[in-house]
Amino acid sequence: MSKEQSKTLFYTQTKDEVLKELETSKEGLSTAEAKQRLTAYGRNELDEGEKRGLLAKFIDQFKDLMIIILLVAAALSVITEGMEGLTDALIILAVVVLNAAFGVYQEGQAEAAIEALKNMSSPIARVRRDGHVIEVDSKDLVPGDIVMLEAGDVVPADMRLLEAASLKIEEAALTGESVPVEKDLTVDVAADAGIGDRVNMAYQNSNVTYGRGVGVITNTGMYTEVGKIADMLANADETDTPLKQNLNQLSKVLTYLVVAIALVTFIVGVFVRGEEPLKGLMVAVALAVAAIPEGLPAIVTIVLSMGTTTLAKRNSIVRKLPAVETLGSTEIIASDKTGTLTMNQMTVEKVYTNGQLQSSASDITADNNTLRIMNFANDTKVDPNGKLIGDPTETALVQFGFDHSFDVRDALQTEPRVAELPFDSDRKLMSTIHKQADGRYFVAVKGAPDQLLKRVTKIEENGNIRSITEADKQTILAINKDLAKQALRVLMMAYKYVSEVPTLETEIVEADLIFSGLVGMIDPERPEAADAVKVAKEAGIRPIMITGDHQDTAEAIAKRLGIIEDDGEDHVFTGAELNELSDEEFQKVFKQYSVYARVSPEHKVRIVKAWQNEGKVVAMTGDGVNDAPSLKTADIGIGMGITGTEVSKGASDMVLADDNFATIIVAVEEGRKVFSNIQKSIQYLLSANMAEVFTIFFATLFGWDVLEPVHLLWINLVTDTLPAIALGVEPAEPGVMTHKPRGRKSSFFDGGVMGVIIYQGIFQTLLVLGVYGWALLYPEHTETHMMHEDALTMAFATLGLIQLIHAFNVKSVYQSIFTVGAFKNKTFNWSIPVAFILLMLTIVVPGFNTLFHVSHLSVTQWGAVIIGSLLMLVLVEVVKAVQRALGQDEKAI
Repeated sequence: MSKEQSKTLFYTQTKDEVLKELETSKEGLSTAEAKQRLTAYGRNELDEGEKRGLLAKFIDQFKDLMIIILLVAAALSVITEGMEGLTDALIILAVVVLNAAFGVYQEGQAEAAIEALKNMSSPIARVRRDGHVIEVDSKDLVPGDIVMLEAGDVVPADMRLLEAASLKIEEAALTGESVPVEKDLTVDVAADAGIGDRVNMAYQNSNVTYGRGVGVITNTGMYTEVGKIADMLANADETDTPLKQNLNQLSKVLTYLVVAIALVTFIVGVFVRGEEPLKGLMVAVALAVAAIPEGLPAIVTIVLSMGTTTLAKRNSIVRKLPAVETLGSTEIIASDKTGTLTMNQMTVEKVYTNGQLQSSASDITADNNTLRIMNFANDTKVDPNGKLIGDPTETALVQFGFDHSFDVRDALQTEPRVAELPFDSDRKLMSTIHKQADGRYFVAVKGAPDQLLKRVTKIEENGNIRSITEADKQTILAINKDLAKQALRVLMMAYKYVSEVPTLETEIVEADLIFSGLVGMIDPERPEAADAVKVAKEAGIRPIMITGDHQDTAEAIAKRLGIIEDDGEDHVFTGAELNELSDEEFQKVFKQYSVYARVSPEHKVRIVKAWQNEGKVVAMTGDGVNDAPSLKTADIGIGMGITGTEVSKGASDMVLADDNFATIIVAVEEGRKVFSNIQKSIQYLLSANMAEVFTIFFATLFGWDVLEPVHLLWINLVTDTLPAIALGVEPAEPGVMTHKPRGRKSSFFDGGVMGVIIYQGIFQTLLVLGVYGWALLYPEHTETHMMHEDALTMAFATLGLIQLIHAFNVKSVYQSIFTVGAFKNKTFNWSIPVAFILLMLTIVVPGFNTLFHVSHLSVTQWGAVIIGSLLMLVLVEVVKAVQRALGQDEKAI
């Protein structure tokens, strides 16, 4: 844009001041002026932003440290080992490329947020130009244009209202407020008012639900409130997931380990044993390749993919793979209220009629006047499919009628509406007049209790009508106040019978009325949400509500859900209060509050970042456009599949297909299981690779040729990969949802896993070297080359078989295999036999044993291999028993 749009707070100005500021009038701009401004300001659309090409996305996938290590190892393998090393390198390269391709695919699925915002724009707007009302493409609107609004319209740009006749605009996507806002031009709006309180403004992409209005465009394109959200989305920092941080940490550990091992091996080989430098370098590279779990990136991807499949079956659609694991480390669930914790559907909850306060489920008969009035003084339409169309408050009243056997369509056939006084935001009442079978007319009036009670002179109780007393009025006001404290929206119903249609003036129609009852409505909490909040707290997760709705409503819903206690203390922090604090000041007090009300999109981002600054892993749920920036900023953004906008879904890492808050807790449990299983896979792979490294390292010191590169490659491909994948789908261990969240600072080595990897790697090394040494001490052949070939074969068979047996040990860090169940995992049950068969093929099938440089073994030699391998299970079970006796299993939780 070549011209900066105004940053004036138009909602604080008078209509004349606004028109003067924008250099326009109520007659609108001229066509020529509109064209000049369009050139100056640009079109009323959102910037697309810079789109990255497929190649750039693909290259980004190779910036991971683990991937770089693998590529370097592959290159060194080719340089030092020629064609033999080429096989290793090609396999490593294939794994890396597949992993990168999958990452590009996932990223391609996640770039819809800005596009969805663009597609929300209203295509046509009715504008006053040159003194005439014409229709123009909303993209051609400019500041200063005068726009007409009526029910059913989508607001095409931000505007200051100049006229408002019973105008109501639904702004839930921007503010999170479930009830349409009644626009009022007489209210003085404070400079620090949130979007929901700027009652003289209309904002782009909000929906007009009632009445009509006229407004002057104040901002267009990226300068609208929606544009600001789009800008926040485009510039939001992508937070590294705990999984990515853990894998980066693991990569660093492996880097140091690989460099140290390779260096020590090279020094020992060349300077101690006097080997040629090139041979020493080849041995060092072989050890480095053995130390790196080539299949780890692929295994992590596979485990996460399996987790996404499981979650999809349970109504959680994962859009970004790491989100599965991130859920398991979540410490804070910051949830929007409307549509997430609540139904996003106004519902009648309490009815006061005939002197009794009743729940909505009570038996209220179809002839009850309160029931009749709420349906008659109502503009809701019912489409052929039975869907209710209209203001959410009014549709809730008609739905209540349906639930109590009162069909307004049938009632209007016998008592047709013959006249009306539409709702007016000044008098806050609506009246309709219905002809009765006896020739009289029934006047039905609904509206705000404080206004309607002034016009009541009588009261009805169980069919009896009498004059209303001051005590009656005090009782009604007390009931109204009590319902309001519960954050219920209260409407009063009154009526009268007249002999003829009166003059349609409020002083005549809405006078001398009979009080019938009060109706209390609310957007109710989801039935399962309270239980979900309870489970979250038991799991050490703190639920927080962040909403654009009113403070009282937010507090009432939070208490009903158990997010805050009903102890009389102030638990709610408002957007206005947040505006008064710097980030540093807010950081000192934010932990005191679990409910934030009347907040804007920027506030939501500040709240999420405040918790992240404390080192917490934050999950943010939401369904509106206003939630999108915070969804993207959070460690895991969770969108709503049914009520959510495409914008919120596009910014999310995961989408709830059923909009069920309880599904988040299911997903958290799955996430914890996924982390535990990835941890098991890493424990298995690293202890196995450590055994390979230590075996070659110590064998080199002893002058033994224990394993060849082809043996290491086959073991890494077969006996490492298949069991590691199978461990990735282990059932959750008992009590997974009673532990505290791991949090951001946790790693795959927490809970004593690093020590377990070391001792289990040493055990495997000792057993392999022990079997190799036994083969040399008790050879089956006298020829030296046969003796070494048998010993080499036994070491290879032992290392492979010992790892398959060791997979059973890894099912639990501390619990016995006989406790956790050895065969509960079907995938594991077939992966071990398949890996065993593939291992045996290289030894017992003619041709394969030549390719792998191994010999046929005798029964005695096989006995030594099997005993040596089974000892791994026995030794680990003994260590686990000692650890449990010392209480190390409890300390690790």
